[in-house]
Amino acid sequence: MDYKILNTIKTPKDLKHLSHAELAQLATEIRYRLIEAVSETGGHLAPSLGVVELTLALHRSLNSPKDKIIWDVGHQSYAHKILTGRNETFSTLRQYGGLAGFPKKSESEHDFLDSGHASNSISFALGMAEARDKKGGEEHVVVVIGDGSLTGGMAYEALNQAGHLETRLIVILNDNEMSISPNVGAMAGYLAKVRLDPVHTKLRKEIEQRIKKLPAIGELVYDIGMHIKESVKALLVPGMLFEELGFTYIGPIDGHDIKELERNLALAKQVEGPVLIHAVTKKGLGYTPAVERPEKWHGIAPFVKKTGEPRSTSDIPTYTGVFGDTLVDLGNKNEKIVGITAAMASGTGLNKFAKAHPDRFYDVGIAEQHAVTFAAGLAMEGFQPVAAIYSTFLQRSLDQIIEDVSLQKLPVVFAVDRAGIVGEDGPTHHGAFDMSYLRSIPGLTIMAPKDEDELRHMLFTALEMKKAVAIRYPRDRGFGVELSKDYQIIPEGRGEILAEGSDVCLLAVGRMVRYSVDAATTLKERGISASVVNMRFVKPLDAKMIAWAAENHKLVVTVEENSLVGGFGSGVLEAMAELGLTAPVHRLGLPDRFISHGSMKRLLAEVGLDANGIAYSINRKLDELGGKKHPGVVVKRTTGKRTSVFKKF
Repeated sequence: MDYKILNTIKTPKDLKHLSHAELAQLATEIRYRLIEAVSETGGHLAPSLGVVELTLALHRSLNSPKDKIIWDVGHQSYAHKILTGRNETFSTLRQYGGLAGFPKKSESEHDFLDSGHASNSISFALGMAEARDKKGGEEHVVVVIGDGSLTGGMAYEALNQAGHLETRLIVILNDNEMSISPNVGAMAGYLAKVRLDPVHTKLRKEIEQRIKKLPAIGELVYDIGMHIKESVKALLVPGMLFEELGFTYIGPIDGHDIKELERNLALAKQVEGPVLIHAVTKKGLGYTPAVERPEKWHGIAPFVKKTGEPRSTSDIPTYTGVFGDTLVDLGNKNEKIVGITAAMASGTGLNKFAKAHPDRFYDVGIAEQHAVTFAAGLAMEGFQPVAAIYSTFLQRSLDQIIEDVSLQKLPVVFAVDRAGIVGEDGPTHHGAFDMSYLRSIPGLTIMAPKDEDELRHMLFTALEMKKAVAIRYPRDRGFGVELSKDYQIIPEGRGEILAEGSDVCLLAVGRMVRYSVDAATTLKERGISASVVNMRFVKPLDAKMIAWAAENHKLVVTVEENSLVGGFGSGVLEAMAELGLTAPVHRLGLPDRFISHGSMKRLLAEVGLDANGIAYSINRKLDELGGKKHPGVVVKRTTGKRTSVFKKF
């Protein structure tokens, strides 16, 4: 496509002089640009396609960056990026060293926070608006939040306070009828009633037409009275909910009509208090495959533009897919098993369970805290809930895991998907902390499978244990291992030795087990003999295996895809201290910083967690230890004490 108008847009100010006909053409060019780029890089296509006109209207009506636009989650901000000086680099979206897939402060003065999680935007914006008022500023603060994000309780906490404070704030509800999974719950039904109420729609049109026909003053009365009309309308339609929260409610309006959007934004800017504009949009608009299956196209891998088919395919199943199939199979045999997700039915593989057992499946919306306590309630009454939640989102429910599950000693199984490095979605989505925060919770067992087949056995084991268990696994395809027909119980707190050597012992968990095996092969080529242990359990740890590793090797290496602060390696050191073991220990894991975005392969190499990185780090550590006199290993036993001394390197 010839980007005749788009190529002239360098800053949002360049939009101000365009006619509405030119804006319509620009919207088409932006959509083509989105499809062109995302087909190569993958990304959140459908959400961004749905807000092109809304984005244009916002930047025409506001003066960014003086006026501040906050995007909830930020997955719908691609058009915003293009219009704020990043069009020429947009092809680097989600690539290592390129543009982030979400708003990022370091990228542009038009981005005000590093986004990535849902339902927090109104809280941010309210704080910024209050700070503005205290400093005597006059800029506008505007939030764009999706209807899916309104299922998160934090959004209502912020709405409640904003109404109470009567702060000047504009909230735009981008109602596209579809979040990542189909929206659920009373709020989804409520918004549908607002959108579809024929009485309201007919009444609005009749009032507008009659006011405009008033002799001489019709148009003037119409313009002046718009905010009055909208307030009156809120008494007649379900917008009353937001009015009761203290907001002036405007809508629902057509989120693809730039003129109507601009008119209502102008009205909202005049209100001395919080305003909610309810804009109805179509997710995926402009690309037929995305319109027909918006849940699939919410976040998509690189694809062929003409067909919408993925660019690459593989017969190797993903961990997510194996989990979904396994839960269906186990659910067929056990009617007490219940599946729970927080707006991620397809993303977690629970869509398969939902189809097989619809009466035992619950999608609670973007409400992870509620999901956990809801699961606890089911467990309290004898059911076996499996809550499948991404690692990065499980962080939001830490208090509920502690207070409502573990303290109550309830058998809830947490399927912690997307654990470790997730790739192109970047720092807000990497599952870098779950082992650290879960490991501190009393009574919670934590497992991590070395491959997709072991995931099946771990899920079976967790359900048989009748206690709180978390199973963490990556966003990745498996290793293509054969899947067992039968299930086996994995002994709690027991690891397995995969290879035996004399120089170094690699204690690894999860995906890092396979990379450690490959690293051991590389080390062998360099004359270093390495043992590899699949620890399987992060909690409880296999103390006997740790003692064996310390007694029989010159160096103990822990390998994990989690923050080194408080993670698996920290647990091994704690166990060694409890056992009275002293030995050189080298911990490998994610560094104490936020990891950028990029391909999983590139990021794992960057942090030294691919096979070559692991081997290199071990080789260097052994070089550092070489020639030094080591104190040896002291092992305390209940039957006495024994001292083992290392041989010299």
